[in-house]
Amino acid sequence: MTATLGQLPRAADDDRWAYEIKWDGYRTLAFVADGKVRLQSRRSHDVTATYPELCELASGVHASVAVLDAELVVLDGDGRPRFDLVQRHAGQAVLYVFDVLRVEGHDTIGLGYLDRRRLLEQVVEPGDNWTVPGHRVGDGAALYEATAAMDLEGIVAKRVDSVYTPGKRSADWRKVKHRRRTELVIGGFTRGEGSRSGTFGALLVGHPGDGSPGPLAFAGGVGTGFDQDTLEMLTTRLKDLAATNCPFEPQPPAMYRKTAVWVEPRLRAIVEITEFTNDGYARHASFISLVDST
Repeated sequence: MTATLGQLPRAADDDRWAYEIKWDGYRTLAFVADGKVRLQSRRSHDVTATYPELCELASGVHASVAVLDAELVVLDGDGRPRFDLVQRHAGQAVLYVFDVLRVEGHDTIGLGYLDRRRLLEQVVEPGDNWTVPGHRVGDGAALYEATAAMDLEGIVAKRVDSVYTPGKRSADWRKVKHRRRTELVIGGFTRGEGSRSGTFGALLVGHPGDGSPGPLAFAGGVGTGFDQDTLEMLTTRLKDLAATNCPFEPQPPAMYRKTAVWVEPRLRAIVEITEFTNDGYARHASFISLVDST
């Protein structure tokens, strides 16, 4: 079961929703049976061997058989989950267990959210590398503001009576993310395909630095946030700035270079992102506007 991207529930409905912190990592299922654990990725790959620090999870589960839903994260030095750290497994993984789908011989997916949470807290005893994160009913706005202050990704709102629907994206779960706007320099674009064959696929952007001339530090691609008029306007302007040499140093990864067209780095874009990774790449970037759209 996955959440839809949305906004905070209306204040009038606030007490019909429970709120959890959104942990930024890998969605993971944990299958516990007879003292052993098997970890499965969202794409159904067995990743147990990748995370030996979680091999003792079964010792913290008060059931001979259980299926748990969780987020696998790696924390930075300030105790905050960072997606680039879990990508590189740069530190001990921690499993944040937020739901229980089966206990012993009984499926629990038909229970309401609050009933599953109460059961989860009875079944899972926190350990060094796993825990059951807290939740609250109502007052979602306060938790949302608190996660912004803590530089976390956002929150997940879940209807208190919602059942668990495996493999489905449900409006009963709603992820509410923090996003911020930043200014980046356009240094190229990728050739478009399909409906974008006449325009471009993504803008290739870099950090503006201190304003001095010189190569750009690559910040990734921006492939969303465009309507058709914006695509056509940007295509016209970028073609006028076509250049032979790549303006980024070091050059972008091969996946970008393969269909890249370089441009003189004269245009700047306002882009909405969730964060910059430790490598300086913009995550979940969406185009807002040109800094100078004249």
